[in-house]
Amino acid sequence: MSPAGAKRARTPRAARRVIPTDVDTLELRAGPRSVHLTNLRKPFWPELGITKGDLLQYYVDVSPALLPHLRDRAMVMKRYPNGAAGDFFFMKRAPSPRPDWIETCAIEHESGSVIDFPMIQDLPALLWVVNLGCIDLNQWYARCDDTDRPDYLHFDLDPVKGATFAQVSEAALILKETLDSLEMPSYPKTTGSRGIHVYVPIVRGPTQKDVWTIAKTISVSLAGAHPRLLTAEYRVARRPSERVLVDYNQNAWGRTLASVYSVRPHPSAAVSTPVEWTEIERGLRIEDFRIDNVPARVARRGDLWAPLLARRGRVKLDDLA
Repeated sequence: MSPAGAKRARTPRAARRVIPTDVDTLELRAGPRSVHLTNLRKPFWPELGITKGDLLQYYVDVSPALLPHLRDRAMVMKRYPNGAAGDFFFMKRAPSPRPDWIETCAIEHESGSVIDFPMIQDLPALLWVVNLGCIDLNQWYARCDDTDRPDYLHFDLDPVKGATFAQVSEAALILKETLDSLEMPSYPKTTGSRGIHVYVPIVRGPTQKDVWTIAKTISVSLAGAHPRLLTAEYRVARRPSERVLVDYNQNAWGRTLASVYSVRPHPSAAVSTPVEWTEIERGLRIEDFRIDNVPARVARRGDLWAPLLARRGRVKLDDLA
């Protein structure tokens, strides 16, 4: 598709548009709550004709599948006030003033500082966070009632300089074989940036450090078995080029990855999208999953990551000891 043809084609299409295209501000009611939305016609991907209002509409469209993955988790805000190509900054503490219905999660850090992170519990809270300029969503790995005991471990497969996305896909399939041999169910998603995330749902109990240790053990072993394709070397200066990094360090306490269904500040407005292993086997691209086509995919196929929300089928990491 030519750039001109992509300009409007990549604007999200919803069955029912609730964010108007002809106003800059909106007081949107959702049930008993009202959320104030601003700068709706501001270009967030100017070359694609995608505005801040279009971004908000996308999140309305995918919210039934997205919200269960965010609920009861602290959110680290990554704000892009001038759109995807503009500067960004991280923000942990929920800003004030804010609506009194925004719930927060108080987490104490090593410094002794207690930070009140916002939580996304419903659609108004989701839109409030996105309205702050948050293109992607980065939630805590553990729920707020015990922020040191996560619900999953994961692997961030990231291409090192010179590596291709085809290598990332090959790495993901090798990782799946290893996890299958350990009887660990695994669920992949595109990152919406450059790589693939693979998540394993676990029985909550082990601390974040325990989960990190197991992820490191698997990653280092995997990289040792496939040295021409993979590396687990976290020090950039010693990391070999043209490899895929199996990044276990993203399991560390306080780290986050972009949530499932998050739009990313990618030139194509790509989305971090759950996929099936057969799709990776056939071949896919980051650009295959965008703000304009993911809502229809979710409506057609449902939430492929629903198993990550279920109580059954979770791995007991203690059994691996």
